[in-house]
Amino acid sequence: MYNKQVVFIVACAGLLFFGITLITLGSVMLDLRLKFGLDGVAAGTLFSIMPVGILTGSLFFGPIGDRCGYKLLLVMACLGLCAGFQGIAHAGSPALLKACIFLFGLSGGVMNGATNAVVADITVRGKGASLSLLGVSFGIGALGMPQVLGAMKHHFQWFEIVSAVGWLTLAMALLFAVIRFPPAKQQQGFPLAQGGHLFTDVTLVMIGLFLFFQSSFEAIINNWTTTYLTAGGHMEEQAALYALSLYVAGYTVMRLLAGSVFRMVSPAGMLIVSLLLMPAGVVLLQVSNAFVLSAAGLILLGAGLAGGFPIMLGFVGERYAAYSGTAFSFVLVIALTGNMLVNYLMGLIVQQYGVRYLTTVAFAEWIFMVLLCSSIVRRLK
Repeated sequence: MYNKQVVFIVACAGLLFFGITLITLGSVMLDLRLKFGLDGVAAGTLFSIMPVGILTGSLFFGPIGDRCGYKLLLVMACLGLCAGFQGIAHAGSPALLKACIFLFGLSGGVMNGATNAVVADITVRGKGASLSLLGVSFGIGALGMPQVLGAMKHHFQWFEIVSAVGWLTLAMALLFAVIRFPPAKQQQGFPLAQGGHLFTDVTLVMIGLFLFFQSSFEAIINNWTTTYLTAGGHMEEQAALYALSLYVAGYTVMRLLAGSVFRMVSPAGMLIVSLLLMPAGVVLLQVSNAFVLSAAGLILLGAGLAGGFPIMLGFVGERYAAYSGTAFSFVLVIALTGNMLVNYLMGLIVQQYGVRYLTTVAFAEWIFMVLLCSSIVRRLK
């Protein structure tokens, strides 16, 4: 037997470390460039390694989790994160740094997928709401790491801080090792082979495509908003970064509300709210050069984007309970592919036509999300 509340709490702690993982490389990139003498192209290469690692981890965690359970996966993910943190802090060569960043991303991808899958498995009703509450910890991690670095740099070297966070993941591995988790769902055979029919399911493919656009929408907002806001001298970089942090705050607060106050609202109702908030946020970004309206637009965007992953993964967990890990792997790989492809496409658009087309790309993605969401909800009914 296992304690659902304990499993949920440790899953939240694991996803908090995934939030820290995603933000750490960007937070210390200036220090890494100074340490290794990296130019812009070399720094960009480091950034490109991370999502490849996350994609790889997302690909294999599901079948292994369905076959062997999630305890071993989560322990190994923590050990990998610890090694990744230590490598980023202490690597003596660019080649070793690249290997550590890949391991960092790989372990983060496993942590993200496994914590979401195990929460979906232990939740009988309201999977989307529980996954939203789980997602709050991700936002806390993503918001907290830059603050910790900023506050502690007056007292410690950057690599000492990163290394210390890494040792915390080792402690997390020990915690995962002693806690009981749900047993493996597929005691015999290999889930990827037995669950092959899942991948011909049109509904599952459509959920994956929705998350393709959801993930890429989040990526372009995270990566290009500060450039957009500071273009033409309309806003100082410090103000733009603060506005972006409000986007993450809106994202986190909305997930908290979805998992608590709005827990009884239907998933379809929450999706409607989300899809209405998103264009409102984009319009405010498009029409305003002032900080207040731009910040309001980013808060609305964060709140609008908060529901996509928890709700869609909740649908997946309910529909494919026997192979939830494998199904999660399938849709998360599609989502991360969208993140990488559309972000690269956005880079080409910025290079050729300018960053002003950020809102145009965002509107195009929103239209695809609305069409897919409508079809998915109809098919699930």
